[in-house]
Amino acid sequence: MTPFARKTIAALQASTRENGDALAPKIGLFALVCFGVGGTVGAGIFILTGTVAAQHSGPAVALSFLIASVVCLLAGLCYAELAAMMPVAGSAYSYTHASMGEAAAWAVAWCLVLEYLFAGALVAIGWSAYLQAALHDIGVVFPAIFSQAPFSISADRHLVATGSIIDLPAALVTLACMAMLLRGTDFSARINNLIVVVKIAAMLLVVATGFAFVDPANWSPFIPANEGVFGRFGWSGVMQGAGVLFFAYVGFDAVSTLAQDVRNPQRTVPQALLASVGVTTLLYALVGLVITGLVSYRLLNVADPIYVALNSAGPGLAWTKLIVGFVAIAGLVSVLLVTLLGQVRIFYAMGRDGLLPPAFTRARPGSSVPYAGTLVTGLVAALAAGVLPLNLLGELISMGTLFAFVMVSASVLVLRRREPDVARPFRVPFYPWIPILSIIACVYLMWTLPQDTWIRLIVWLAIGGGIYWLYGLRRRKTG
Repeated sequence: MTPFARKTIAALQASTRENGDALAPKIGLFALVCFGVGGTVGAGIFILTGTVAAQHSGPAVALSFLIASVVCLLAGLCYAELAAMMPVAGSAYSYTHASMGEAAAWAVAWCLVLEYLFAGALVAIGWSAYLQAALHDIGVVFPAIFSQAPFSISADRHLVATGSIIDLPAALVTLACMAMLLRGTDFSARINNLIVVVKIAAMLLVVATGFAFVDPANWSPFIPANEGVFGRFGWSGVMQGAGVLFFAYVGFDAVSTLAQDVRNPQRTVPQALLASVGVTTLLYALVGLVITGLVSYRLLNVADPIYVALNSAGPGLAWTKLIVGFVAIAGLVSVLLVTLLGQVRIFYAMGRDGLLPPAFTRARPGSSVPYAGTLVTGLVAALAAGVLPLNLLGELISMGTLFAFVMVSASVLVLRRREPDVARPFRVPFYPWIPILSIIACVYLMWTLPQDTWIRLIVWLAIGGGIYWLYGLRRRKTG
């Protein structure tokens, strides 16, 4: 068996049955939609909206969100077809394994590691910023030496020392979410459902009240003139902003990683994927319009942009700061839960195929929790949250996410030719144009990202290739 051999759909389903005692189907449609919305509505709104507005697209950040969501919808239709065909853990990794072979699947999985682990870290950093802002409002000042990563990246892409040692709150909240996941997926789902319902209701309330305090002058010009550098405002800034914000849709991908935990996945997963995209797109665009209408977009290059925007509106919106503080602090926990859980399922699928040690497929006694994968995911994400800067993480995560979406869309094209007779409970409409458009759009957004992000992706893939050569290629399971 060569590194380019495919794993058949039948073999994937058989391996699922062999490991069926590890992951039991306990999640229904509502809980799965909440996982998708909970994992998506969070970091994009609470953290990167301000950064993208201040550095790339200005008030047109709402337009960047819409463009990203259209691309996400195109990929989402491809995800829905594959998830209905192959309701197994692993998401894009498993789909690529069935369509393009093991080596390509490993590359996708390695990008998903980049996506999920660093997404969890970025969310934790945002959670820390909102917590510290809320504490400051009640007169509690968090020690500066434990308040942020030891370095950041300036606008001209240079490392700058911050004087801090570690973002301690970010690391601690990641470890707390790891502990919740160790309690079991059903327990995490109940916590997530409650948080998501409260989060959506609160954000809609903030949007409705915030529009009354908007100063239309802050929206002019809606697309600021380009400053002579690609991605620094103008239409190139809108498009690069869409590429950076694509990270916000990591929770959408997490829906498909949970296919093996879901009841009636052939029907439930496609419905949850499309519902998640619809809900999150509407909320993202509305929040982007409100915060850029409340304050000049140039003042939003912070980790807590909604808080800053509401604060600038004066006493009229002071009460909403309490709601946003609570929603951000509680709501980002649900995002962190989903991203960590998605990574655990990727590790599970790789362990199932022998590309990682078998410990990643073993569940803790009396539960359906792969404990080794959960521990590794939580500990690495906590370390990244404590020491890596916010702006570096957002770009890397978007790159990994877009690469995975390209491979998923290509998998639909490949499997339609190679496996035309396999039952497809959901089929991509307007085939083959939707998968082709998805690939083109994702590649374009990848191209808009900064050049050094490409260099980091290549280095990351080279590291992953070394691990695959030294371990995965020798230990993989055939068939």
